[in-house]
Amino acid sequence: MATLKNAAIAVKEFSKKIFYTSKKIKMEDYPNEEHLVKILSVENVTHNVKRFKLSKPDSYQFKPGQATDIVINLPKWKEERRPFTFTSLNDWDNLEFTIKIYDDHEGVTNQLGKLKAGDELILHDIFGAIQYKGEGIFIAGGAGVTPFIAIFRQLQKDGKVGNNKLIFSNRTSADIILKDEFEKILGVNFINTLTDEPASQYDHRRIDEAYLRENIKDLSQYFYICGPDPMIESISTDLEKMGVAKDKIVVEEF
Repeated sequence: MATLKNAAIAVKEFSKKIFYTSKKIKMEDYPNEEHLVKILSVENVTHNVKRFKLSKPDSYQFKPGQATDIVINLPKWKEERRPFTFTSLNDWDNLEFTIKIYDDHEGVTNQLGKLKAGDELILHDIFGAIQYKGEGIFIAGGAGVTPFIAIFRQLQKDGKVGNNKLIFSNRTSADIILKDEFEKILGVNFINTLTDEPASQYDHRRIDEAYLRENIKDLSQYFYICGPDPMIESISTDLEKMGVAKDKIVVEEF
């Protein structure tokens, strides 16, 4: 079995970020770890996000925030790998992935959206995305919240949610992933802002430097950022301009 380090190096050669890549990946350029799993159930989370519950291979281990490459076990799709973050915890009996379905083109997620219980997927090597380093502010855009799901679930399980906060940017309220669960875990520390829909209970702002200055007072804590590349780069730059140390800004790592 390839080590996590080697898997990470392989992934880095093809994609700087793991959630928003559309690049086709050549199978021969990756480590060869494979696990055939069955889909146990598929549920809607939002209008365009689905929860996939999968069988779990024996002795399979991962950390909250980590990801794996998934292949659909159908002849037409077996050369197409895409990375997705685990949203289950390591001690669960089954695996879970929470995946945004892009049905505007015939891609992997579109095909995933058509699968049902009993269909098969192939999982590959596990690699690191975002890992928890300490209390701070999590900033997510859309499907970029997925690595934070397992992190917050683990913190809740361990009784260590503390004063962690999540600032979550979406286009509309219908796009908010796991709204009820995040509210239960974080309470008032779950902050939503909508860019395309004025809503009295949420902010109607983009997460720019002005918004960050209004909502952040402690610059010594950790800042976890995940979303589209331009968002990550912009917020990281704004935080540094505000005086946040680079080693306190945590983004996807390989």
